[in-house]
Amino acid sequence: MCSVKAIEGEASFDVPAAGKPCMTWYKVYGDLTSRTHRPLVVLHGGPGSPHEYLDIFSEIYRLYSIPVVLYDQLGNGRSTHLREKNGDTAFWTVQLFIDELHNLLSHLGIHDDYALLGHSWGGMLAASYAIQQPAGLKKLIIADSPASMPLWVEVANELRKELPQDVQDALNKHEADGTIYDKEYIDATTVFYDRHLCRIHPMPKPLADSFDWMDKDSTVYLTMNGPTEFHITGSLKTWSVVDDLHKIKVPTLLINGQYDEAQDKVVLPFFKHIPNVKWVQFADSAHVPHLEETERYMLILGAYLKGD
Repeated sequence: MCSVKAIEGEASFDVPAAGKPCMTWYKVYGDLTSRTHRPLVVLHGGPGSPHEYLDIFSEIYRLYSIPVVLYDQLGNGRSTHLREKNGDTAFWTVQLFIDELHNLLSHLGIHDDYALLGHSWGGMLAASYAIQQPAGLKKLIIADSPASMPLWVEVANELRKELPQDVQDALNKHEADGTIYDKEYIDATTVFYDRHLCRIHPMPKPLADSFDWMDKDSTVYLTMNGPTEFHITGSLKTWSVVDDLHKIKVPTLLINGQYDEAQDKVVLPFFKHIPNVKWVQFADSAHVPHLEETERYMLILGAYLKGD
């Protein structure tokens, strides 16, 4: 892979409830003014895991000349941080991030024609956004995402039962005792992540870098999700878009990995209820197939984006 240069910038984002000026940091691969190819906007996961682990999507520009927009959502990475809003579920809402996306698209001048890819939490956000039927959205990719958090928790508990018994015991003990920052608990979660987050060892540096940002400021993750991927205590605990998926009218590509946290059961509602949908699974991947099977991933994504 050759290096591809990017242009970085900041978009002012007016959030009165924040109590201070806010901005969204972004990075663009390619020329958004050429209009030769529809740009792809990529939404990161977490919530709270900024763009670094998605930088590989620069390959879409290198291979297909499709411009790519990455950004750090509010409270994350290089965008404005709001640690004082930790635990404020009335502030950290899905609609806040939908509003931020609208603002960024307008700032970049691409609000009338773009494709959208959301990974994990980003796919949840992308689905919520697409349900509102924004006029400029032409194609949607939902990658490694649940249609319902109750389904996500159900599947996570099923996957936990496949872990070694001593690992299960450690997880259960520390969650019951409220000692989830104990080393034994953290080590136990690592066993789960090695199976269902990323099957490349050691963890790819871009993914580790995104987690480092979350360690620096876990405000958004703890408020909306909770302490781990399978111990959901935040405001998203009851989130679901299953009943509204029929409102997504744009062509949609679903992606997951065979060993993904986002098992088939959590992806299936997208496939059943979105009218125009295609589903691709990556046989050798967990939750980040764009890192685990990059070449095949970019071929599939490029063909989908360039197709009619």
